[in-house]
Amino acid sequence: MSFKDKIDKNRIPQHIAIIMDGNGRWAKEKGELRVFGHKNGVTAVREALEAAVEIGLNYLTLYAFSTENWNRPQFEVDALMELLVNSLNQELPTFQENNIRVNSIGRMSDLPAHCQVTLQSTIEQTKNNTGCTLTLALSYGSRQEILDATKSIAEKVKKGEISVDDINEEMFSNNLYTHGIPDPDLLIRTSGEERISNYMLWQIAYSELFFLPIMWPEFSRETLFECIYLYQNRERRFGKTSEQL
Repeated sequence: MSFKDKIDKNRIPQHIAIIMDGNGRWAKEKGELRVFGHKNGVTAVREALEAAVEIGLNYLTLYAFSTENWNRPQFEVDALMELLVNSLNQELPTFQENNIRVNSIGRMSDLPAHCQVTLQSTIEQTKNNTGCTLTLALSYGSRQEILDATKSIAEKVKKGEISVDDINEEMFSNNLYTHGIPDPDLLIRTSGEERISNYMLWQIAYSELFFLPIMWPEFSRETLFECIYLYQNRERRFGKTSEQL
């Protein structure tokens, strides 16, 4: 029996965020270059997205490229950028057929010009889709996001548009890259590493965390279904006691 059959369809999480880790190590274990792992990682992205659409998930956010990833060897960075462009072009019909809206968070201006053009074109062509929102975190770093939000709010205070007393959690959230997107209910990281790696630090305050031993290219539809099933069997208290729920 698939884990999909065990899932309570009335308690599907709204938003799942994933740290797609382990492409390079997976490739190395097979005697291949890291780029080979990234290419196979695209298949895992497709698996995760298909499962998200199938189960009725509203938001799926993928940590595709961090601000720290710019420090990798140039040939690997170039390969990742080309993989992004090719994947967006190839998957556009799939996005349209499955009513998927593509979104991005991060510093898009850091990306090569042709990547920005393809990404923006994909976002524009899918903006009216009403199914799952696929958000790609590109040149993304949560500390920088928090700094940018702080500067934006400080500028509004400086201009007299708001007062310091107006600043609250809702306002801060509305100045993050993720404004308009609910906080993740569930954060998944592959590769066996158990850290957050500067990903959505504000947004995951109450997220359930799953650290999987598999590498990202090994991720499948069934993996996502299993995580959702296990998520539904956890007790989310948000500071309350079990008796208060």
